[in-house]
Amino acid sequence: MKRKIPYFIEIFKSLIKIPTISSKKKAIDQSNKVFIDLLSNYFEELNFEIKIQNIPHTNKFNMLSSCGVGKGGILFSGHTDTVDFDDNSWTKDPFKLTEKNSKLYGLGVVDMKGFFAFLLNVISSINIKKIKKPIYVLATANEETDMSGARYFVESTKFTNIKPDCIIIGEPTSLKLIHAHKGHISYKIDIIGDTGHSSNPHCGVNSIEIAYEIIKNLIDFKKYLQQKYFHKDFSIAYPTMNFGSIKGGNTINRICSFCRITFEIRPIPQLKLEILELLLKEKLKKIKKKWPNRIFLKNLFFSVPAYEISKKHHITKKIEDLCEIKSNTVNYCTEAPFLKKIAPTLILGPGSVEQAHYPDEYLHCSFIEPTQNILKKLIIKFCY
Repeated sequence: MKRKIPYFIEIFKSLIKIPTISSKKKAIDQSNKVFIDLLSNYFEELNFEIKIQNIPHTNKFNMLSSCGVGKGGILFSGHTDTVDFDDNSWTKDPFKLTEKNSKLYGLGVVDMKGFFAFLLNVISSINIKKIKKPIYVLATANEETDMSGARYFVESTKFTNIKPDCIIIGEPTSLKLIHAHKGHISYKIDIIGDTGHSSNPHCGVNSIEIAYEIIKNLIDFKKYLQQKYFHKDFSIAYPTMNFGSIKGGNTINRICSFCRITFEIRPIPQLKLEILELLLKEKLKKIKKKWPNRIFLKNLFFSVPAYEISKKHHITKKIEDLCEIKSNTVNYCTEAPFLKKIAPTLILGPGSVEQAHYPDEYLHCSFIEPTQNILKKLIIKFCY
């Protein structure tokens, strides 16, 4: 049968061309509706059924395309949004797929619009009339900010009959199979002092000095997490903490009345977010008592739990054997903690995460053939 949709590179070009930046800054944040409509058209041409969801109170959309009915099968998932970019750092047009030296450049080529181009190309090359179990393709919104697309999809699918055998998230893993990753939680601490002339420190309360005490407590907490929690499968085997910024004061001869610290923690799977928050608040309890109504802890962004599916799980073993790869772990986050509520979830996709979020993001062409082979194997194994 003659293929209806364009060749792989043409699909790729059309997807990269559409800006879909997600940002907490409203002036930068963009709708993904045009991208979702184009993706829907491509899958409709392959005789897939399309369902589009508008995420409440946003201009963002999810798309679920499906072919086949019944239980089982496989769900491929990817996010449609990208991070923002620095125009001065890019040497190529972020919205034009550029091929040079066996590399495909463009914003989202690995993270992760390219995954949809691979899926469309592979599905168009097989006879989907012979499938016995469903193929699902999920395209989500806002993964780069609050993961509201995946969260809303999971909340709404409890009323549907979507029961795939497994889910594959096509994040750039260099085609390594990922069965676990760390979580992410971030905070800001606002410290309120009392200003006054620097010649008389007793006239005020210096918020920078309080910040110094807080930082000492947080460093102690960081050491405690490293000693208490350990997961041998991770390259960095303990929870990490990073101080992102500290801001305060405006002139040398005034007592600083306001200071802000931001920091993040990346927990391993054994450390639940709820426990982490309780431990953190307990660590700061003494200093907050010393300085009442001056220290305010607040979450910065939506928190993502750590994720893990056992290396011994039958789905993990099945895909390891099928693709002849061993499962591994990563230190970054994905939508897996939410999608796992639907089916066992693993992460496997083309390109290196080292290219994601960087200027001149690229996919090396050496990934093209092996990615197509793996996707085809997965569809045949789970759907035929």
